[in-house]
Amino acid sequence: MFTTLSRRAQIILPIFLLALLVFFAPPLFVQESRGGEMTPIPMISGIEMLKVGDVVPDFTVQDIEGNDFNMKDAFSQGKGVLIFFWSIFCEPCKSELPIIQELTEEYVARGIKVVGVVLDGTPMKDAISAFISQEKYSFKVLIDELNPDESFKISDPYGVAGTPTLYFVDSNGKVLFAKIGRASKEEIEAVIKQVL
Repeated sequence: MFTTLSRRAQIILPIFLLALLVFFAPPLFVQESRGGEMTPIPMISGIEMLKVGDVVPDFTVQDIEGNDFNMKDAFSQGKGVLIFFWSIFCEPCKSELPIIQELTEEYVARGIKVVGVVLDGTPMKDAISAFISQEKYSFKVLIDELNPDESFKISDPYGVAGTPTLYFVDSNGKVLFAKIGRASKEEIEAVIKQVL
């Protein structure tokens, strides 16, 4: 009987603790309203995202196809960069990706680069590649890498505390738009049009 109680406790205790955390720790979640419905966006507390006017950190990583990508080159060789952080497991992210694809199709030829940084890690590369291919997305996809100290190479310096997170960066590397949570196409286009 003691063994059975122990197994039950092993199952019930984590569920109970998670319920307490979610119920009594609302500052750990950001609420986003869409047509009256609230979508919790998990957040990591204590991380400060970049603000409008900040200069973005430079980085170099390989894209999902194995080509080098450098952020400074990207923003200095065009009119701006739309960089968004997402996860294949994030439903708000996946619902925003069709908007990102529309923006890619409409603005890449006009000098705007569109870059998606996936936070799921290189072990998920095949699944991410399959998802991108299946959905026929054409924006550049990067997979965030770990530094030797186990911090993320891109998302930590960019202050990404949850997904989706979106920045628009001008050709000088300055943040013109920063948002955590889903952004509307109109919000993003209004900023893009400032640099065209």
